[in-house]
Amino acid sequence: MPTPDAITASQLSRLIGTPDAPLVIDVRTEDDVAADPRLLPTATRKDHRTIASWAGEYAGRSVAVTCLRGGKLAQGTASWLRHAGARAEFLEGGFDGWVESVGLLVSPARVPARDPLGRTLWVTRSRPKVDRIACPWLIRRFVDPDAVFLFVEPSQVLDAAEYFGATPFDVEGVFWSHRGDACTFDVMIEEFGLHSEALSRLAIIVRAADTNHLELAPQAAGLLAASLGLSRMYRDDLAQLDGSMGLYDSFYRWCRDATREEHNWTPGERV
Repeated sequence: MPTPDAITASQLSRLIGTPDAPLVIDVRTEDDVAADPRLLPTATRKDHRTIASWAGEYAGRSVAVTCLRGGKLAQGTASWLRHAGARAEFLEGGFDGWVESVGLLVSPARVPARDPLGRTLWVTRSRPKVDRIACPWLIRRFVDPDAVFLFVEPSQVLDAAEYFGATPFDVEGVFWSHRGDACTFDVMIEEFGLHSEALSRLAIIVRAADTNHLELAPQAAGLLAASLGLSRMYRDDLAQLDGSMGLYDSFYRWCRDATREEHNWTPGERV
């Protein structure tokens, strides 16, 4: 049983990928990171030695802190963050415990450089439907919860990327885009190293809806219908993204937790 200020790897794994997930702060030493540079999903690297300068950024937010084994660095950082007004817990067992019991990690080599406020910045074509909503959902739920997304006219994406220092995605000729039969969502899962059964299942649904191969997954038609409906409900692409996060949250939870559940009520039957 964890201590009152701890969260177990099992508990955290149930929250990762959902809107209730805490922010994750990694305070491993430089030597520890050099030995394994991968990060927990949504994790941000911070230096415990300068915590007085950044603790206030997390006031009012839920935070899980990890070091290598959940010892003094994580516990001390979590305590300091609570002093600064955060709802902070340390990860029991730390990074090593997470790797052993859960294993879902992000490859930092593919995470773009962050802006002065610690956010990644992305840009894509306006009027999104499937891939250009699915990818921001994946990034915010598993890579950077505070990621910023710019939606501009297709002809302006690359120029906007250059002027604003943003990473372009889902346009021709860039790293983060379709590759063969894979859509951009597939590419991001592969490049970030986010290998899990639930995300793999979701990727098939997204690919089927995005590439008009609805035969790949029976759920794809529903995702496409909802996505097209949402695109007509909102004039503002950012409002559409906000309004669509719950859609992908629900599909993810189905992929993770509910694929074997059925629903078939016949009138007159006892329930």
